[in-house]
Amino acid sequence: MPKRDFLRNTDLSRVETLDLLAHASRMKSGADVARPLAARVVGLIFAKSSTRTRVSFEVGIRQLGGDALFLSSRDIQLGRGEPIRDMARVLSRYLDGIMIRTFAQADVEELAAHATIPIINGLTDLLHPCQLLADLLTIQEEFGTLDGRVVAWVGDGNNMANSWIECAGLLGFELRLACPDGYRPDQSLLDAARHHTTIHLTDDPREAVQGADVINTDVWTSMGQEEETAAREKAFAGYCVDEELMKRGSSDAIVLHCLPAHRGEEISEEVLEGPQSRVFDQAANRLHAQKALLAQLLG
Repeated sequence: MPKRDFLRNTDLSRVETLDLLAHASRMKSGADVARPLAARVVGLIFAKSSTRTRVSFEVGIRQLGGDALFLSSRDIQLGRGEPIRDMARVLSRYLDGIMIRTFAQADVEELAAHATIPIINGLTDLLHPCQLLADLLTIQEEFGTLDGRVVAWVGDGNNMANSWIECAGLLGFELRLACPDGYRPDQSLLDAARHHTTIHLTDDPREAVQGADVINTDVWTSMGQEEETAAREKAFAGYCVDEELMKRGSSDAIVLHCLPAHRGEEISEEVLEGPQSRVFDQAANRLHAQKALLAQLLG
């Protein structure tokens, strides 16, 4: 059986994605306690640090019966210039799978091209597909289905926005993005997804969230962009998801944020801690969605 990688959400079909979410729900409820990773070791490569990605993958792998091996860029030769193709072929002889969280999408794709074991994209500057699995699970728990839902994105057209675009095209829900000029999402991903669903791009957050079921945001300045902080704060003035903006959503709208959050910048304290927030349920669902993914790819 050929190996499967998860480098972007469209590496799974619509049916496979919905099956994965159903499996994640069974795992979360305790209805599925299988340990399909028994005697397997998964390497976790981190060029970018993370709280939720590291903890959720390590705990999930162990709950599935496997072992996790943490590898920072300081611990392996990748950080000293070893070619990715060489590392891929060596680690494939030791490990049963690899999750990598790094900067360039091309590096993840090169790793997958030369590895003989499944590769999971834990985040790149282009995409954040594992986070989207957790987000989709959270929406499904809240509304029962993804069909007919309207999702709004407010803020930077970053890796999260790009992954929302891929998922909208894959699953067919309506997506509205409010991003200032100069901070728009990837145009090629937009063009591809628009063949399959309705995606509206605006610079007005109020327009994007009007009647939306799900209102989403993320930090204005991501890791590695710290020198742009002042310029970004100016560009994103008026893009805070606050109580006034939330009133424009549907009557049962929820708010999501992949964390960490800068309270008072992209989201207000009142909204993050308020009754419409599903942010911490969303964070918890990283564990369950990734367990289902690991079982699907390695089990």
